[in-house]
Amino acid sequence: MVVIKSWERYKHHLYNDDELGLLLDISRMNFSDQFFSEMTKDMEKVYGEMELLEKGGLANPDEGRMVGHYWLRYPDLAPSVEISKGIQDNIADILRFAEQIHKGEITGEKKQAFRNILIIGIGGSSLGPRFVRSALASPRDKMKSFFIDNTDPDGIDYVLGEIGATLDSTLCIVISKSGGTIEPRNGMLEVKACYQELGLSFAKHAVAVTQVGSRLAETSHNENWLKAFPMWDWVGGRTSVLSSVGLLPLALQGMDIINLLQGAKDCDERTRGTDTPRNPGALLALMWYYATQDQRGKQMVVLPYKDRLELFAKYLQQLIMESLGKEKNLKGETVHQGIAVYGNKGSTDQHSYLQQLLEGPDNFFVTFIEVLKDREGTSPIMAENSTSGEYLQAFLLGTREALTEKRRESITITVKEINAYTIGVLIALFERAVSIYALLVGINAYHQPAVEMGKKVAGDAINLKNKILDFLKVHPGKTFSIPEIAQAIQEEEHQEMVFKILLHLTINPEHGVNLEQGHPLPETRFFVDG
Repeated sequence: MVVIKSWERYKHHLYNDDELGLLLDISRMNFSDQFFSEMTKDMEKVYGEMELLEKGGLANPDEGRMVGHYWLRYPDLAPSVEISKGIQDNIADILRFAEQIHKGEITGEKKQAFRNILIIGIGGSSLGPRFVRSALASPRDKMKSFFIDNTDPDGIDYVLGEIGATLDSTLCIVISKSGGTIEPRNGMLEVKACYQELGLSFAKHAVAVTQVGSRLAETSHNENWLKAFPMWDWVGGRTSVLSSVGLLPLALQGMDIINLLQGAKDCDERTRGTDTPRNPGALLALMWYYATQDQRGKQMVVLPYKDRLELFAKYLQQLIMESLGKEKNLKGETVHQGIAVYGNKGSTDQHSYLQQLLEGPDNFFVTFIEVLKDREGTSPIMAENSTSGEYLQAFLLGTREALTEKRRESITITVKEINAYTIGVLIALFERAVSIYALLVGINAYHQPAVEMGKKVAGDAINLKNKILDFLKVHPGKTFSIPEIAQAIQEEEHQEMVFKILLHLTINPEHGVNLEQGHPLPETRFFVDG
């Protein structure tokens, strides 16, 4: 075997923390021996800014907000007694509510014990708890989780079909900070209609996770839902998994949320330190900075070699890309910052794209996630005097070695095993790396103006659809071309969108829109029956 990197370099740059059960190997990133000393002044500034952030400084200036997800696992760090007490009381409230559900003290309308949880949310309000659920699930779980995280009718039908006749023993958790986000609102209304069709009260099976005073808070109060848990203005969706958003469904499933929080808290302590070689969050962020400087948009390939971590890459996509993908920096200058994240699990998906990683464009760096413990108990010996887990590690080591031979860079993060504590460590590690990297490149990691833009344009499309329908319905039985409709509703500049909307309307029966197909297709004429 060819020795690619020196043993001395590996030993020098390996971060090892026995208490966290964490190893971080950055030795296969090709930074110079001077890199860390060159970054000393920048890191001193970053550490000062991180301290201000955790003390409640205005870390999200565009929205005028504090950034407080670090307080969720260390309430005493919060800048006020009120916030600290609110966090502590909420954790106790979640644990108490979960115990009442598990004991059957709180039941559904028909007095049946709740057996399922249906989480209705979008983005971080679904992805965080879904990732942790997938990582920690076991046959011993107290409840079974289902998710509606889109406004796709067929997807909603599929989930409700899986729940089937047990809907009356299903606890629905509706998660929306404002209560106005389209996807969870639509999911809630679809599920509510399903309960009503069965003669059941949705309110007697529903819990809200939302901000005080929101539309969802008002709805849950007015309809007398079972419970409402808080979301706070200072926690963004992509960093909300250790708030009510994640802790409530995870506690209901029977998972150890206290150890999850402890893992994050302990990792925060290490990543809060100002000695960079002993700060794994700083090391990770500096590797991102090294890999992407003067190459904005360099991609990060995340390869966890563990089935339980299959959703980790998807979770990191949102955490990293929504936080770091920004057009403007804090000075208002156009920078187009960002790190594209993709990946899945090894060794399955290395069959999908390893060929390109080895011989295609060198526009990425890989982050391997290694888990040392294969399973509970012993494994049978397979071929070549090896277990299945030993083969899995061999694929990881072989892939890493092959990349290095091709001078492709990689980071390796190793944990001893998958449990609530180590998942908390991994969440905290990447959250801190995102914060530090954002400060290094001078961007606001805590707002998402482009996401809000997408929501606005979606609303415009709904308004356009309604204008089309209003026009057709006052001319029943008469056919119209796309230019005729667009001109009549004064939307000439949006003829393509008018056409796309009408195609969708003709396939679905709700509004009674029909067509006389043209050749070519854009010459089609549309009408509603007279």
